[in-house]
Amino acid sequence: MDKYQEAFARFKPAGTDREVKEKVERIRAAQEGNHFTADVLKLIHGCIDVTSLSAMDTKEKIWRLVEGINDFEGSRPDVPNVAAICTYPLFTETVKQALTAQEVKIVAVTGGFPAAQTFEEVKIAETALAVMSGAEEIDTVLNPGAMLEENYQELAGQIEEIKASAHDAPLKVILETGALGSMENVRKAAIFAIYAGADFIKTSTGKEFPGATPEAAYTMCEVIKAYHSLTGIRIGIKLSGGIRTAEEAVTYYTIVKEVLGEEWLNKSYFRIGASSLADDIMRHLGE
Repeated sequence: MDKYQEAFARFKPAGTDREVKEKVERIRAAQEGNHFTADVLKLIHGCIDVTSLSAMDTKEKIWRLVEGINDFEGSRPDVPNVAAICTYPLFTETVKQALTAQEVKIVAVTGGFPAAQTFEEVKIAETALAVMSGAEEIDTVLNPGAMLEENYQELAGQIEEIKASAHDAPLKVILETGALGSMENVRKAAIFAIYAGADFIKTSTGKEFPGATPEAAYTMCEVIKAYHSLTGIRIGIKLSGGIRTAEEAVTYYTIVKEVLGEEWLNKSYFRIGASSLADDIMRHLGE
C-alpha cells in the first residue's frame, strides 16, 4: 500500500451517493429552517468571496466591482463587508489599486484555471506572479482527470510547488467535485488535497462542470472533521459554483455548522464564492 492509499485508509468511506444524500436531507430537515435568520445572513455576507471570472472582464469592470465593495464599507455597521474579491490574476493589480475597504482580501485563481490543463511550470509561475501583483490568497485547481487516473505523485508535486510559490498566501485547492463522479471520489480528492498542502478545500470552478452540491459539501466537511481529529489542524472549506441566493447559502451554512461546528463559522475557515449572493443577502436584510 503506497502512502496515498494509506492516507485514504485513515478516513472512513463516504458511503454510497444515496446514503450521503439521505444524511444531508436529515440535517436540512432538522436544522435549515432554524438558521434562516438575520444574524446568520450577516455572518454569511462577511464570508463571501465576491467573484468575477468572465472572459468579458476588463479593468474598468473590475474597478467598478471593487468600488462597490469600497462603498459598502461602513454603510451598514451591523453587516460585515465581504471577505475577499476573487479575479483572474491579470486583474490582481487592478483590485489592489482600487481597494480601500479594510480587511477585504485579494484572491487570484491560478493553476491553469479552470481546466488545469497546462504545464506545471506555468502553474507555478502564474501563482508567483499573482502574489507579486498583490494576491493575498490563491485558489488553484486540482486536475480532476489526473485525480481519477490516480496520478497522485505528479499531482501532489504540483500542489506542493504551487503552495511554495504562493509563499504565505493561503492556498484553496479546487476539487471540481462535479467532475469526480461520486462522493467516494470527492472524499479521496479532499483527503489528497489536504495532505498535499491545501489550507482550504473548495468545491468547484463554476465553469465546465456542475458546481457546489450539499452532498459534496457534507462529504468534504466529514473529511475536514476527521483530519482535525487526527492532527489538530483546522482546514477551511469554500463552497462555489451556482450559489446565488440567500436560501442556498443557508443550506451550506447549516451543513458546515452541523458537521464541523461553530468554530468553522467565520471567514478564516468558511467561504462562499459567488458573484451575486451578496446582493441577494442584502435584499433579505433590507438595504
